[in-house]
Amino acid sequence: MSIHKTAIIEDGAQLGENVSIGAFTIIGANVSIDEGTSVGSHTLIDGHTSIGKNNKIYSHAVLGTDPQDLKFDGEETYLIIGDNNTIREHTFINTGTAGGGSKTIIGNGNLIMGHVHMGHDCIIQDNIVIANSTVLAGHVEIASNAVIGGISAVHQFCKVGEFAMLGGGSIVVQDIPPYCICEGNRASLRGLNINGLRRNLENRDDISQIKKAYKSLFESGNPLATSANELLDGSENKYVKLLAQFVLDTKRGIPFTRK
Repeated sequence: MSIHKTAIIEDGAQLGENVSIGAFTIIGANVSIDEGTSVGSHTLIDGHTSIGKNNKIYSHAVLGTDPQDLKFDGEETYLIIGDNNTIREHTFINTGTAGGGSKTIIGNGNLIMGHVHMGHDCIIQDNIVIANSTVLAGHVEIASNAVIGGISAVHQFCKVGEFAMLGGGSIVVQDIPPYCICEGNRASLRGLNINGLRRNLENRDDISQIKKAYKSLFESGNPLATSANELLDGSENKYVKLLAQFVLDTKRGIPFTRK
């Protein structure tokens, strides 16, 4: 364990083996940090925050502070961070709220670049890239393997599906389906994230089935719910079913333009 002499570790904080704490960093009393995690200088980790193994947290990050929600009244809420994440400089992540499940959750293997703000009750799964200066409002959910371009903003309660890609500078006010590319202000669908699928799916037939499903949903001119139900009933492909179910479950709608 390596703790700089100027760091402040409050009584009650739990630090695992081989944890490194940089200069002028403050670790609050209700924080736990598991083995192998390093925390850079001038960082604040506070609140009921749990951080897993082998994370790398860079300088001036602020993690686990109170949510920016006027309904918050000092309840015990949490920030839970998994393993092997990289959290770059000046990132700002709040705990959850009682009305949103009380937890902000970050999974494993994510790259969260500099100056990202992640609001209360966000759920971020695994192997996601969130580029610089992106803002996620409260209650945003991002599924595994998504890529969020820099200087983007995602409206509260929006969902981003797995393997989706959001172009830089986008303003997202609706749900982004799995496997899709979306960009713009307001962001809308531009097609499939073919390169991402090719890098991650070994079976090329899966990609072909996703292409057909995309055309059926967003280019056929048929009602979304009708196409989605037909895909659920007629396809055995798990990726197609996930895409169709996402469309049926959306609360904020899908941002596409009918041809």
